[in-house]
Amino acid sequence: MTAIDGAATAVTGAASGIGRALAVEPAARGSDLALADRDEAGLQSVAAEIAAMTSRKVTVHRVDVSEQEQIADFAKAAISAHPALNILINNAGVALLGQFDEIDQAQMEWLFNINFWGVVHSTRAFLPHLATRPQGHIVNISSIYGIVAPPGQTAYSSAKFAVRGFSESLRHELQTAKSPVRLSVVHPGGVKTNIVRNMRMGAAITDNERRATAIELFDQFAGTTPKDAALRIIAGIEKNRPRILIGNDARLMDLLQRFRPATYWHVLGRRVEKMYKAVK
Repeated sequence: MTAIDGAATAVTGAASGIGRALAVEPAARGSDLALADRDEAGLQSVAAEIAAMTSRKVTVHRVDVSEQEQIADFAKAAISAHPALNILINNAGVALLGQFDEIDQAQMEWLFNINFWGVVHSTRAFLPHLATRPQGHIVNISSIYGIVAPPGQTAYSSAKFAVRGFSESLRHELQTAKSPVRLSVVHPGGVKTNIVRNMRMGAAITDNERRATAIELFDQFAGTTPKDAALRIIAGIEKNRPRILIGNDARLMDLLQRFRPATYWHVLGRRVEKMYKAVK
């Protein structure tokens, strides 16, 4: 197993949502932390919260995960401050609303640079060090939309499927090489964060009605708190689970996709349509 007590953990997207909970909960269980985010005020806030409850060492790092050089600098600084660092959680992510013909190429690349390339660059930057630790662990946050792909999520699902594929292939490489590094990929369902409220709109969308509807639907759909998500991820790290599903909704959609891999949307689409009518 990978022990949290006595570990040192690097977390991206740590200023809010699941990332914030993935800072607070490991600290409460005895892990030091290197926290990264673009939101410096949010980082200082979570660091202060941790300092009020524990004496664990916490360092904060302003990082834009879409910039490979900033990720490399973060890895160097985090490892320098925490030489025993042995857990990496690639959590940072963004959302983009719009059908494929409503989003432009620049927007799709913006999302991929954060949601996919941020994971790849961070893994590449930290992996050589993690491989020197007796217990190394990488956690990559995908999504239930890395298992099912609803309409209106061509960019997001593409990136999250890519995170899943990258993570599973790398895990098999690590296993084949008998590396001490373990890797878990996480598929959250609806978690009560601000990711939808902060999402960007497709370039061809000219009104805010769809944003408001999407937020209302998400509020109905999201049944898991960030703390509960973090606790499940921590349990998955401790038990070296290769895949971590979060929420009953994620487990249901995963099961449905297994039974109806090509036609699951016939079922899910009807449910979404009922929810959509209820908020109109």
